[in-house]
Amino acid sequence: MNYRHAFHAGNFADVMKHALLARIILYLQRKEAAFRVIDTHAGTGRYSLASEAAAKTGEWLDGIGRLREAKLPDPAAALLEPYLDIALPMVTGAPAAYPGSPLVTRRLLRKQDRLTALELHPEDGRRLAKQFEGDFQVRVIALDGWLALGAHLPPKEKRGVVLIDPPFEEPGEFDRMIDGVTKAHKRWPGGTYALWYPVKDRNAVSNFRFALVQSGIPDIIDAEIIVRDTGGERLDGCGMAVINPPYTLEAECKAMLAALAPLLAMEPRAARWSVKRLAK
Repeated sequence: MNYRHAFHAGNFADVMKHALLARIILYLQRKEAAFRVIDTHAGTGRYSLASEAAAKTGEWLDGIGRLREAKLPDPAAALLEPYLDIALPMVTGAPAAYPGSPLVTRRLLRKQDRLTALELHPEDGRRLAKQFEGDFQVRVIALDGWLALGAHLPPKEKRGVVLIDPPFEEPGEFDRMIDGVTKAHKRWPGGTYALWYPVKDRNAVSNFRFALVQSGIPDIIDAEIIVRDTGGERLDGCGMAVINPPYTLEAECKAMLAALAPLLAMEPRAARWSVKRLAK
């Protein structure tokens, strides 16, 4: 499958991914000490919803678009508020745009915190660098994100999260993710790792989860949202496995996904969500 960011910006998968990322970053803010966010596949950081790519799919209308006027129940509304406070003003602005993970992250950083954003695609990397030009809290690097899991860990802050969000343009991304995070965890066992993945090939997802369990890495939760059931023909859902999650995240995921799954469902009967612990 091709999950290049520009074609799918603001869809249900972005909503889930960025809502969880925001909760992780907000938890890190509870301590005064600085932290670093490392985004291994950063994209451009900002996506026009009027672009040819976004217009071709229109996926944002069934993602962040559904949250423009949604009445969310508590406590989900309060948990989603920090993310929505960033995304919705951009979506409803002129011109309409959606923030990628680097921009969501940047809006949540305190003055002592830092972001390292890696993007190998030349055009996307140039756009990302231009967006953060002159921002001393953000370092944009033209580098294969998989290599960053060795070269940039551990960060000097010793606290933070690594977001691993590959585009799944090539076969073997699940295997690369397992290999990469296993090596990264050995270098920085105290870091939090957020591993986003698409739910299309159900066997591949099951094998990925099994490989995570077999890796021997402790303290892993796995959150999943399903919005339709096409039997693997299309992107039916997505998930995020989190290593060393904040102790609050499991309950927060349950509250948020319980509210988001029916709201974002494209086939109401198929909508479901789960939050499971893969390793203690």
